[in-house]
Amino acid sequence: MRSVFYKLLMAACLVAAMLTIAGCQKDDYCNTTYRYTIYTPVYESLKNVRASFKSEGPQPIETAGKIYLYGKYIFLNELNKGIHIIDNSNPSAPSNVAFINIPGNVDMAVNGNILYADSYMDLLAVDISNPLAAKENSRVQNVFPQRVYNYYAIRADSTHHQDSMIVDFTTRDTVVKSPCTVGSGPIFLNDAMSFALNASSAEKSSVVALGKGGSTARFALMNNYLYTVGAWSLQVFGIQNAAAPVKQVEVPVAGGLETIFPFNGSLLIGSTGGMYIYDASEPTNLKRKGAFGHINSCDPVVAENTTAYVTLRGGTPCGGYTNQLDVLDIKDMTNPTLIKTYPMTSPYGLGIDGKRLFICEGTNGLRFMDASDPKNITTLKQLKNIEAYDVIPTGKVLLVTAKDGLYQYDYSSMVMPKFLSRINMNTRH
Repeated sequence: MRSVFYKLLMAACLVAAMLTIAGCQKDDYCNTTYRYTIYTPVYESLKNVRASFKSEGPQPIETAGKIYLYGKYIFLNELNKGIHIIDNSNPSAPSNVAFINIPGNVDMAVNGNILYADSYMDLLAVDISNPLAAKENSRVQNVFPQRVYNYYAIRADSTHHQDSMIVDFTTRDTVVKSPCTVGSGPIFLNDAMSFALNASSAEKSSVVALGKGGSTARFALMNNYLYTVGAWSLQVFGIQNAAAPVKQVEVPVAGGLETIFPFNGSLLIGSTGGMYIYDASEPTNLKRKGAFGHINSCDPVVAENTTAYVTLRGGTPCGGYTNQLDVLDIKDMTNPTLIKTYPMTSPYGLGIDGKRLFICEGTNGLRFMDASDPKNITTLKQLKNIEAYDVIPTGKVLLVTAKDGLYQYDYSSMVMPKFLSRINMNTRH
């Protein structure tokens, strides 16, 4: 009897405490205001989007995305708008010479005189034999469905906007007072959620010259095939006729795919959950060779000889809180193994040239590193006056995309890299 009475008494106290707390929470909740950003979709007809390709004169660089190097030209993505063409004949004095207007462009690759670029859901083949007068050769429609804006519950209103798509968002800040009834009221996107709306969801004669992309590339060229990664799958396009790519196959891989790096007949695919290695000896019959898993984080990958370098960055939409460099032994690609992990601050893109390793660390600068011994990688120089995001090493000159411009350095001396040039831009990465 005493035990039952005790239990009833404790239950009564608990209910009373909950009611008291609820009352306090309600009072606090009713007096709380929140600042939100309201996003309103901007629609455009598919017909107009697909008719917007245009070769233009040079345009200001405002929101720089990915970079690609081909011959004397640098191709620099203007996020969701197109591609800047920069004449880099003299790295100390690069010249912005042209712009290709491609709505929804994020990724690219160059094969001879053909530039491959995404335009929202489509793949374009662009003739750049005269880069100052680029021409659209062909278009493969609806091969990148994930590129249509579809964040959280934001979908195109097909009832009132048939044959249209969301191409942008207008924003308006507002302050909302919480309703007294917990759980009611309108839904907005606050600062913690708005990142998704700013993301993209961003490497002669019988031998065709290929360009080189950065470590965050989602397009890769190898052996007359173009490989592209989406959120979940890997697509293969035949480019035996370079001007007219043909989709061959789509291979499911895993969730959270981010980057692709062609290497010795294989494809190294970076994802939020690990690195996957695919055998591309039969391009239309890709087979997984091996994988190396890690905790969720953003994950670009590059490789040289028998070593792969993977940067993990946490505290982002990719998940996780780890910031590190993983060095992997890929001599046996069926069983990549960890050589050593190095702590980093906030690693983004990276590049490798022989034993010279370059790692971008965002607001923490750019590292020039000696990777001659994978078990003892050391920083030879760290530049703190640059907010760096991706790199392309070219044998002597390092291309770097940063918050405020496109930088170039002569890295003949890794201890004292020489600043060559910067093309300014007004951008928020």
